[in-house]
Amino acid sequence: MTFTNFIKRPVLSTVVSVFFVLLGTIGLISLPIEQYPDIAPPTISVMANYQGADAQTVLNSVVTPLEESINGVENMTYIQSTATNAGLAMITVYFKQGSDPNMASVNVQNRVSQAQALLPAEVTRAGVTVSKRQNSNVVMYTLTTDDGRYDDEFLTNYNAINIIPLLKRINGVGDVQNPGMKTYSMRIWLKPEKMKQYGLVPSDISGALAEQNIEAAPGSFGEQSNTKYEYTMRYKGRLKTEKEYGDIIISANNNGQTLHLRDVADVKLGGLMYSVSMLNNEKPAVVGMVQQIAGSNATQIAKDVKAALAEAQKTMPPGMKVVIQQDVTDFLFASMEEVVFTLFLTLALVFLVVYVFLQDFRSTLIPMIAVPVALIGSFFFLWMFGFSINLLTLSALLLAIAIVVDDAIVVVEAVHAKLDLGYKSSLTAAIDAMNEISGAIISITLVMAAVFVPVSFMSGTSGTFYREFGVTMAVSIIISAVNALTLSPALCAIFLKPHNEEEKKKLSRIDRLHLAFNTQYEKINTKYKKSVEKIINNRLVTGVSVVLGIVALVITMATTKTGLVPDEDTGVLFATVSLEPGMSQTETRKVTEQIDKMFKSNPYIETRAQIIGFNFIAGQGSDQATFILKLKPFEERKYGLFDRIKAVFDGAGIAGLFIDPTSSNMILGMIYKQTSSIKGARILAFGPPMVPGFTMANGLSISMEDRTGGDLNKFFNITQDYLKALGERPEIGKAMTSYNPNYPQYMVDIDVAKAKQAGTSPSAILSVLQGYYGGMYSSNFNAYGKLYRVVIQGTVESRFSESGLNNVYVRTKGGMAPVGEFCTLKRVYGPSNIARFNLFTAINVNVQAADGYSSGDAIKAVEEVAAEKLPAGYTYEFSGLTRSEQESSNSTAIIFVLCLVFVYLILSAQYESYILPLAVILSIPFGLAGAFLFTMLFGHNNDIYMQISLIMLIGLLAKNAILIVEFALERRRTGMAIKYAAILGAGARLRPILMTSLAMVIGLLPLMFASGVGKNGNQTLGAAAVGGMFIGTLCQVFIVPSLFVIFEYLQEKFKPMSFEDEENKQVAKELKPFLGGPAESYEVEE
Repeated sequence: MTFTNFIKRPVLSTVVSVFFVLLGTIGLISLPIEQYPDIAPPTISVMANYQGADAQTVLNSVVTPLEESINGVENMTYIQSTATNAGLAMITVYFKQGSDPNMASVNVQNRVSQAQALLPAEVTRAGVTVSKRQNSNVVMYTLTTDDGRYDDEFLTNYNAINIIPLLKRINGVGDVQNPGMKTYSMRIWLKPEKMKQYGLVPSDISGALAEQNIEAAPGSFGEQSNTKYEYTMRYKGRLKTEKEYGDIIISANNNGQTLHLRDVADVKLGGLMYSVSMLNNEKPAVVGMVQQIAGSNATQIAKDVKAALAEAQKTMPPGMKVVIQQDVTDFLFASMEEVVFTLFLTLALVFLVVYVFLQDFRSTLIPMIAVPVALIGSFFFLWMFGFSINLLTLSALLLAIAIVVDDAIVVVEAVHAKLDLGYKSSLTAAIDAMNEISGAIISITLVMAAVFVPVSFMSGTSGTFYREFGVTMAVSIIISAVNALTLSPALCAIFLKPHNEEEKKKLSRIDRLHLAFNTQYEKINTKYKKSVEKIINNRLVTGVSVVLGIVALVITMATTKTGLVPDEDTGVLFATVSLEPGMSQTETRKVTEQIDKMFKSNPYIETRAQIIGFNFIAGQGSDQATFILKLKPFEERKYGLFDRIKAVFDGAGIAGLFIDPTSSNMILGMIYKQTSSIKGARILAFGPPMVPGFTMANGLSISMEDRTGGDLNKFFNITQDYLKALGERPEIGKAMTSYNPNYPQYMVDIDVAKAKQAGTSPSAILSVLQGYYGGMYSSNFNAYGKLYRVVIQGTVESRFSESGLNNVYVRTKGGMAPVGEFCTLKRVYGPSNIARFNLFTAINVNVQAADGYSSGDAIKAVEEVAAEKLPAGYTYEFSGLTRSEQESSNSTAIIFVLCLVFVYLILSAQYESYILPLAVILSIPFGLAGAFLFTMLFGHNNDIYMQISLIMLIGLLAKNAILIVEFALERRRTGMAIKYAAILGAGARLRPILMTSLAMVIGLLPLMFASGVGKNGNQTLGAAAVGGMFIGTLCQVFIVPSLFVIFEYLQEKFKPMSFEDEENKQVAKELKPFLGGPAESYEVEE
């Protein structure tokens, strides 16, 4: 079957297109929805707790053996760890993108098991947790009340018992974290004076618990006997209530006197840790952070989590409610609404442009039918390839609108050209037109699709971005080509009517407009061909122009700011607070109350959640806090044209037209301005990362490394000097670290000789200190269907100050002696947490780019200052999204080369020439330079959105050039001189080139000037595409004919042209209106 048969069988042609639409609809229903493709690397978290230990102890005894064992696990890329003064050890292992998270988790678990024997007994007893979860949150919620009737301890445990287990069962959820850790614990608050009175130390209490708070298996009576019944013996098991624990017998004598636990301690059901407290709008609350497994669908997880929370709300105690603080789908769906709206607006503008050129509704309808066929049909192939509907695939479909109409326009133009020649049958005109152009359509489609092939096989973060975009574009282009070869010519045969020039009729107003347009166009076309001839005659102009185009591309590419993805308003902001090192939680709360009042007055902030004692960047500490600020919904923060005009007249001046005070960036500025009066507090405000799964915070993530194994203070000073130098660079807005080695601490020094003389030991003394001050995990108990810890610790009053050491006692051979007799305390300073990166001591740094500078500019500044300021043995590494951006920073040049090579090779095969394709390739840099120029002029960055525009532009610009070259070659094969073949080929293709290019440019103007949610990415995409298409087309229509003449001449030097043996009346007819004189006077070149 040939393509002609589709014209003769319109039902078959229709069925092919309907088939695509039906399959695409199935794919559309089945496809998952996500913000971006799955680009975040799988991460495995390892957590352990060494209660009472300081950061250095945790590092030496827990982190180091675990790291040494885990390091080098299969597919690992890097490892980060943190040890804190709260006794926590946190290790995060990052794997190559695409690794199986389940296998990664198993491998890490196996390595952790190998290190268990090297860990302190108390750590192994508490357990080392391995979980597969990403480092950012899909949903953040709070449980709270409007009247404060429940405290945060009750809320924490309600969350842990009723909500977290429910959410963890949702498919794709990796973990649900609660930074408070006030889960229930049976607290044994030791009274030092009573303990001394009875000659007890904390280990005695722990021993009593170990003896009496146990589960046992006594066995049964009657097994393997002839008795009628068997009886299972059952022990009461672990104790459950405060009274039962108070009744534990510590000692008993022969006189029947017993000493109970209640006699030497207060027994209360309390919280495991008291280092963190939380509020929501000034009322007690608990925060839950839902994190996903790598490769899972965040949109579906968010949907399921919200549904589960809504269901749980029905059975909550009176007054308790759930507040969603962050939901990644809010930004996603609002952005998609904007893209879909822009898509329909683009479709309408493309229809208008095509109608202006074709001047006939039926002719315009034919290419417009190709749009839904190609776009909807693409969804089926996206589903087949395992992709998703995300912002990039939707952007690809948006860009594809102007491309997919092109093939159908070529068909309609070709059929109209035949009808202009006097064809009396639309069917015959369609058949003859398709015989001429089907090859061109196929070759153009191959070239366009080939542009997206190499980027689809790139690896890493950029490769994942490009893959879905590239496949989406390629599939839509191929479907549009199939439509152009089947349905479009069949519709032409049905819809188009023969042109009857003899028929006289009264011209309508629209007809007169069409006639005026055509008259002007013909004048422009004539002048255009004259201009092309002048350029062809002056080949130096062509050569200089090509060189200037390439130079312009290189310069604009080098000077355009770079980034990975643009920052957007996601509807959520974070603010971290760091106070003077060692500040108590009470003092920290006083400061956060001041800050909260300021945030409450901000008209654009809807809810304010506080976590006091925990910092998203610095980690846990009594002097740290974090605010989670949920902004008012996007629809309530719309700032339209009338608002901007009003701002101008209200005194904002002309700047009021360009400033949106409701945007998250402006709100960040307001936050800094409001909080600038807070003394002694370092406040960092930022939005969530644009690509989920990497880090909690936006900005550059950098780990400074000490590879000398030297002193921490020296390392800190070097880092401070580096940050000071970095902060002086104009590209850097903020450069700071939460690390501080100046936390007040006491170094405990034990007089070993004196202890030995008294009949005790350092280990006994330290055990007493741990029991009273650090807390001793000694047993477990069951309640509410869960297992909780029993913790021994001194009363709050006994732990107020260092003088309390004389009130706690250790057992010696002479009786009980104050611990202070054997210990001296020395006031020292040290860090609250110690970080490591790839097994080296590290200081984590957060860098924010200054206004007007991109993340790429900031990365370059980081590298340059490091090369100047860091001494030998000290270096840095990027982590998180910054690491991916830095690794993909050179991808733009690679993309250009790969795409151009593929286009060149396909054209070489098509033309059977390695020379002629250069006429196409050398015309492309003009458009690419235009894309970079517009990107710079409109203040955007060379990021992933711009780069997908560049990929599309390479194909579209190549297509324009191919159209001219193809038609010029056709005329050359008939024997026409190379020069005139080029001129007439360009003149013949000017109209469809202008039509498709203007359709592209005008159609994407709404994207270029987009507003609303996701506007930064849309504007970048639009500016690059419009600039590249506008400047590229403007240059190509003049340069390509001249390039064709040059390279066709060179080609024929090596391989002379074989002319077709046919009459050339059509050639003469084409030359006549351009050159003048009778057609018979033009001889065909032999």
